[in-house]
Amino acid sequence: MATIDEMKAQVIKGKEKKTVAAIQELLAENTAPDEILNAMTEAMDTVGERFKNGEIFVPEMLMSAKSMKGGVAQLKPYLSSGAVGALGTVIIGTVSGDLHDIGKNLVAMMIESAGFTVIDLGVDVPKEKFVEACIEHPEAKIVALSALLTVTMNEMAETVALLNQQDFRDRIKIMIGGAPITQEFCDEIGADAYSTDAASAAETARKLVGA
Repeated sequence: MATIDEMKAQVIKGKEKKTVAAIQELLAENTAPDEILNAMTEAMDTVGERFKNGEIFVPEMLMSAKSMKGGVAQLKPYLSSGAVGALGTVIIGTVSGDLHDIGKNLVAMMIESAGFTVIDLGVDVPKEKFVEACIEHPEAKIVALSALLTVTMNEMAETVALLNQQDFRDRIKIMIGGAPITQEFCDEIGADAYSTDAASAAETARKLVGA
C-alpha cells in the first residue's frame, strides 16, 4: 500500500494519476485527510525550491501543480470544513491590455497549492473589475496583478492606484509580478509585494497573510 512519502514523490514528479491512486490507498488505510493535504503542500514547497534553484523548469512545475490540484479534488469530500483554501482568498488577473495568461495561470496554481482559494479574473482585466471583485468577495486577503508587457505596466500602476483609493484597502494586500516588473516599480506604485516567479509568489502570499 502507498505511504505518505510515496504520494509526495508522485506530486513532485508531476504524476497526477499516481498521486490520486496513492491518495485513494491512503484514505482506505484511514490516513487523516488533513495529513495528506499537508504532505502535498510540503511536496509543492520542494517543487518551488527546485524551480528557484534551476533544477526544474516551468513545464515540470506545471505538472506538479496539476498533480496537486487532482489530489486536492480527490480529498475535498473528506476534508474538514475550510481545510482547502484555509489561508484565505486571492483574486488574480492579468491587467487590461495584456492577454498573457501562462505565467498568471502558473501563479494561480502555485498559490492554490499553497492553501489559498483562488478567484481568477482572467486576462485583459479592467481596473474596475478588480475593485468589483474585492467588493463581491469581502473575504479576499490578496489581489495579485500580472503584466507581461512593458506597455501594460502603466495599466498596472493605475489599477494599484484605484485599489489604493478604496475603503477596503486596509483588508487586502496587493501583489504584482511579470517579466518587466521590479521591486523598484512595486515600491513606486504603492503595491505591497513583488515576486519574481510562481514559486516565489506562493511563498510571498503566505508571508502576506502571516502563514
